Amino acid sequence: MVVLTLFPRMVAGPLAESLLGKAQEKGVLRARVMDVREFAAGKHRVTDDVPYGGGAGMVMKPEPLVAAIEAARASLPGAHVVLLSPQGARFDQRKAEELAGRARLVLVCGRYEGVDERVLAYVDEELSLGDFVLQGGEVAALAVIEAAARLVPGVLGNEESTASESFGGEMVLEGPQYTRPPSYRGAEVPEALLSGDHARIARWRRRQALLRTRDRRPDLFEKLRLSPEDQRLIEREEA
Repeated sequence: MVVLTLFPRMVAGPLAESLLGKAQEKGVLRARVMDVREFAAGKHRVTDDVPYGGGAGMVMKPEPLVAAIEAARASLPGAHVVLLSPQGARFDQRKAEELAGRARLVLVCGRYEGVDERVLAYVDEELSLGDFVLQGGEVAALAVIEAAARLVPGVLGNEESTASESFGGEMVLEGPQYTRPPSYRGAEVPEALLSGDHARIARWRRRQALLRTRDRRPDLFEKLRLSPEDQRLIEREEA
């Protein structure tokens, strides 16, 4: 995996920490950051310019960005190139699963008011985290990397955890989680979780996940195909 950015330290630091860092140490994941400025010509390594037609802000120039993309493709033959852009398709868990299945990936971080439109001819797709504004694509690239990388075998310590989390498998939010102590400032851990009855715990967790999805993400809940057991769980009361 290669990340193209004007601000390498914004990306390199997080990539070296936690699970992503450990995955690289184990050789399960390989991530490299390339500075787009290294591909800019001239003494000052200019990577942006004013937009034609006027307007606020600056636009990333095509020459250094395309040169960086071509260099990344040369180092990773057959790589899939993604531009992080507000105009891109919405990134979600299914896209994370798709990207996790790709052996070679190049993420291009846009900046300023965007990239010269001619750069799009050199990327395979555009992705966006959602309908909000960021300073650039670095944070978005890190989100895409973490979401996809954790689906790669060997990155997580417990491979089963991806199946039970929010958006893992079917689109259901994860239910509430508790740990020690059993009582904290008057708030108690639900008795079902302390029962030691694995079947009851599974029913409680499934019910809470369904209720949370219904209440917080009705758009996801409407798409679920509820089994008769799911219907009974939603209708029943269990502590």
